[in-house]
Amino acid sequence: MSMTLAFDVYGTLVDPMGMSDLLRLEAGEEASSVAALWREKQLEFSFRKGLMRVYEDFGVCTRQALRYAMAVHRLALSKGREDELMAAYLALPAFDDALPALKALKGQYPLFAFSNGSYPALEKVLGHNDLLAQFDGLVSVDDVKSFKPDPAVYTWARRATGAWDGALCLVSSNAWDVIGARAAGLTAIWVKRDAARVFEDWGIEPSAVITSLSELPQALAALPRH
Repeated sequence: MSMTLAFDVYGTLVDPMGMSDLLRLEAGEEASSVAALWREKQLEFSFRKGLMRVYEDFGVCTRQALRYAMAVHRLALSKGREDELMAAYLALPAFDDALPALKALKGQYPLFAFSNGSYPALEKVLGHNDLLAQFDGLVSVDDVKSFKPDPAVYTWARRATGAWDGALCLVSSNAWDVIGARAAGLTAIWVKRDAARVFEDWGIEPSAVITSLSELPQALAALPRH
């Protein structure tokens, strides 16, 4: 049975740090720091909401994280400008290796985008980068009203991709996502985009490590056959 691939979106296919340039209007030289804190808190807020069982979609987490990051840096943000930045988040730039890798794999494996983002957000950001057409389908945590790394989310991904009885491989640049997927019994490949990034030592290892999506076909070929 063919392995199904589930690609994380934010940080793996599209770059959240692409917001840095837009933040220069308000943050100047601190723009990169604001963008990094925005991303950090976006994830933290989603983790906490999942644990608390007070689900709000990823867009809500993203907006709340933006407000927090601006407040920490003592920067003002009008409601109109906040809306502009939120809209721009739906047009984050894709990493250069994303589209070529998906095109190379299309037809060889069932391909799905699997994300904390809502379906409308995924359709927009993937469509903006010509990535949407490469996928056989989308899987959003919105269906189960929780967030990665909740095991229920990975279980849902198996069902939603049709890989319930087959092999499902997560491809993600987020170490916490890889750990969550491995803990839930999935194969998971870590895309180590930053050479300085350290994988958390939890005794749970990725199935493979690559530094670019261009290395994915070779990594998949080297995995044990299922």
